[in-house]
Amino acid sequence: MIEYITHTLDPVYDSRSRILILGTMPSPRSRQEGFYYGHPQNRFWRVLADVFTEDIPSGNDEKRLFLLRHRIALWDVLKSCSIEGAADSSITNPVPNDINRILLEADIRAVFTTGQKASQLYLRYCFPGTGAAAAYLPSTSPANCAHFSYDDLVRAYRVISEFV
Repeated sequence: MIEYITHTLDPVYDSRSRILILGTMPSPRSRQEGFYYGHPQNRFWRVLADVFTEDIPSGNDEKRLFLLRHRIALWDVLKSCSIEGAADSSITNPVPNDINRILLEADIRAVFTTGQKASQLYLRYCFPGTGAAAAYLPSTSPANCAHFSYDDLVRAYRVISEFV
């Protein structure tokens, strides 16, 4: 069932943030959990923990502190859209977030998008207003397991450590 969803999660960042990671839109599970990458099978938090050689953060407060400690800003490309479940491929009627909000308040040195749809939407709707190029990172979604092994993801995400 396609629903019109409005983003309800605040961006995570502070003035010390050096990189910005942008997903597409919070999944139903993330909205339910009240934080990004909330599905237990999503590999995002495990991958970041391995990149920084730390334990996997648990709970929203621990995840927020993890991001800030590593100077990572986290948000999504879209403010609202029509979407079926968590299927990025079903997105229609996209309305972008104001990414400049973070770029003006933090010392962002690199922008990354997670997944092909986030990359496409950022390039089309956000890049013209920000002028900040974004580098693609593979999606950590469980739906992407067939295309990227866990080790592939860790290798790909290690690039973020160069900027923090």
